[in-house]
Amino acid sequence: MSADVPEVLDAWRMVAARREFAGRLPLSAMPRLRELLVDAEGDVAFTLSFDRDALRVPYVELGVEAQLPLLCQRTLQRFVHPVAVVQRLGLLRAGDEEAEVAEAALPEGYEALEVGEDGAIRPADLLEDELILAVPVVPVSPGSESVDRDWPVTDDEEAQANPFAALAALKKNN
Repeated sequence: MSADVPEVLDAWRMVAARREFAGRLPLSAMPRLRELLVDAEGDVAFTLSFDRDALRVPYVELGVEAQLPLLCQRTLQRFVHPVAVVQRLGLLRAGDEEAEVAEAALPEGYEALEVGEDGAIRPADLLEDELILAVPVVPVSPGSESVDRDWPVTDDEEAQANPFAALAALKKNN
């Protein structure tokens, strides 16, 4: 993480101070994301902005840009998947009995982030979570050719697929 961004932040103090952070973080520093990547070359550019909106909802807005090295499932070749995410997380107090009501009351476009009374959040974990969500379920390189083939079905395969084929054979014998 950049030298000016602490490893752990107090979200409530950051909101009160309306703090903003920007920096870079290497992909190699994200162990959960690394499992989804071909290699850990490159880094992530990010911004974190803490504030309250017009409805007085405390939030942190993440801006994330990265080039993720993935394995194409069609070609089995490495390709770079560009990611540019802007996500606003509404800060909710963890353990609050009315947490579900507070989450439902978040404005449209917000995701909920429960924060403890101590306010401790790890910016690197927030960034890693957003990048994991940005990885496609089936990574496919843009421009790779789709494999659409019409494989003919043999008579034996069709007979095995039809559960009534055995009954039809008995009927023919009678």
